[in-house]
Amino acid sequence: MNYRFCITLIIGLLMSCASLFAQSDRQKELEAQRQQKLREIKQINALLFTKKKEEKSAITLIEDINYKVNVRKNLIRITNEQANLLTREINTNQQEITSLRTQLQELKDDYSAMVVKSYKSKSEQSKVMFLLSSSNFQQAYKRLQYIRQYRDYQKEQGEAIKIKTKELQELNIQLSKQKENKNKLIEENRIAKRELEDELKQREVLMASIKSDMGKFASQIKKKKQEADQLDKEINRIIKETIAAANKKSGTTSSKGKFVLTPEAKLLSSNFESNRGKLGWPVSRGVVKVKYGKQRSLIDNTVTQNYKSIYIATEDQSNVKSVFSGEVSRILVIKNGNPAVFIRHGIYFSVYMNLSQVNVKAGDKVVAGQVIGKVFTNKLKGESLLGFRIYKNDQVMNPEPWLAKF
Repeated sequence: MNYRFCITLIIGLLMSCASLFAQSDRQKELEAQRQQKLREIKQINALLFTKKKEEKSAITLIEDINYKVNVRKNLIRITNEQANLLTREINTNQQEITSLRTQLQELKDDYSAMVVKSYKSKSEQSKVMFLLSSSNFQQAYKRLQYIRQYRDYQKEQGEAIKIKTKELQELNIQLSKQKENKNKLIEENRIAKRELEDELKQREVLMASIKSDMGKFASQIKKKKQEADQLDKEINRIIKETIAAANKKSGTTSSKGKFVLTPEAKLLSSNFESNRGKLGWPVSRGVVKVKYGKQRSLIDNTVTQNYKSIYIATEDQSNVKSVFSGEVSRILVIKNGNPAVFIRHGIYFSVYMNLSQVNVKAGDKVVAGQVIGKVFTNKLKGESLLGFRIYKNDQVMNPEPWLAKF
């Protein structure tokens, strides 16, 4: 019976520890996400909300407010999940403490009963009689060992459960403090959300002013979409031409849309791939204001733009840097627009758009972090946006997962 009890206790403790470790890992993951969102909000405030509102267009201001609201909502969601996880951890530990206390009391009761019984029956004489009643020496030796082991087992188990109970109590105190801190943070987020809701009301006011001349703004949005679509076609054409020219130079024309690689280009491609999620940012400070993929216009919900780039809001006239070593394959001068720089990294391209100044030329070798130009600052809109995209051969990819977390 004692053997089974010991095994059950050990298994229970191991399962409890495994559960706590798993929850702790999730807490660390959530905390990392929360800190990242806090940094993002700090960057948003610094990069998008330091200028006077009069310097920004209504559309730009609406986009900025909406972006900030979405980030804040994600922060609140993450914080709530942390608090819920902490609550589950505390409940689990409290149940474990209750169970251990019960087990400890049972051991104490058993041990007390044994002591009382031994005292009433004149303990030493009883032990001697128990030993002398053995049928042989081997049985007597085993009985003596049993007495000692049982006594030691009771004592050791009692001490072990006391220690474990103390550890869990200390952990609960710690978790309770963490829960208190998280509750405070949630309350702070509620306050922040109310502030953002006030900004949303401001957005509604702006939207109302836009609706009074919706035809004008809708035509601007559609024109902007047409220009973006035209830019996409032009960039895709250049990528395909670059691949075809490189393959022709190497004596191959059959591999459509894919590079035929030299050993050096293979190595560069492999190095680029191994740095997914670790590439340096193309600007020193920035937030991804426009995500990759399909997004509906906030002003005209009949317009959906399929973004092939991310657009990073940054500081005025920020330096633009190459995210990885490579070779400048093309400088695109866009009609009625701003220059774009194409850098090849084996079978990959990184493309930097909306520059006001270019410091490199086609054929230049560049290294990671090298300044290749400056981002254009639109004084009318009151924003500095860098367009950034990545291609693998002639296939465009979402560039955000390739960049390191700020």
